[in-house]
Amino acid sequence: MAYPLVTSSQIECYQRDGVVLIKGLFADQVEALRKGVQRNMDQPGPYASNNDKPGETGLFFDDYCNWQRIPEFETAIRNSAAAEVGAALMQSETAQLFHDHVLVKEPGTSMATPWHQDGPYYFVEGRQTVSFWSPLDPVTDATLRCVAGSHLWEKPVLPTRWAKGDAFFDPAPYQPVPDPDAEGMDIREWQMEPGDAVAFHYGILHGARGNTASDRRRAFSLRLVGDDARYVARPGPTSPPFPGHDMVPGQKLREDWFPVLWSS
Repeated sequence: MAYPLVTSSQIECYQRDGVVLIKGLFADQVEALRKGVQRNMDQPGPYASNNDKPGETGLFFDDYCNWQRIPEFETAIRNSAAAEVGAALMQSETAQLFHDHVLVKEPGTSMATPWHQDGPYYFVEGRQTVSFWSPLDPVTDATLRCVAGSHLWEKPVLPTRWAKGDAFFDPAPYQPVPDPDAEGMDIREWQMEPGDAVAFHYGILHGARGNTASDRRRAFSLRLVGDDARYVARPGPTSPPFPGHDMVPGQKLREDWFPVLWSS
């Protein structure tokens, strides 16, 4: 299977480490995505949060599942090469949309994005998964940080609520959230330009520092799944919840809700 938009070394890196940098993936969509983010902040969706936490300064806005009501998001998702690149990295015949996510840290925002894996929050599992995190502003310290190889850990990391810090589910099946800096883990991070993208597996432990810079840090994230992704039941509400989805364990995600964006 040939993928002209991504190199074999990038695919190998993704398969081995679970994370790789893709330069300029959303470069042609940056201006539209900036408009979409502003529209999102002006008209927040039902899942929007300012992640208010006592003692923290600034504003950390995040919201997800808005591509159907924010045209700039849908256009970027469908017109960018992300789906084809995602299929290549996943080594999948298809790339199916799971959800979009916006994360904005205004200047002087002290709150870090806590270390977490996306997978434990989701009702989907599979080897073939990919998230793209793309800044819409130049980033240095406030860039995404990923622990290479963490998608291969035997036990998933406990999902927590960012603002409160409490457990999302019963902690028993999970390992405690580690401290990658203190534990000397292999942390991958890059200074990035608008439109660059970090591609990472749903099982990758990742986080980000606060934004102490004088400029905003707007980021657009796109979550995709591949051929082997299947619905799984969790012990409580998932994030995102997608109420009324009516799927059963073992089922592929329904394509009328989660459209196939690319197929070989």
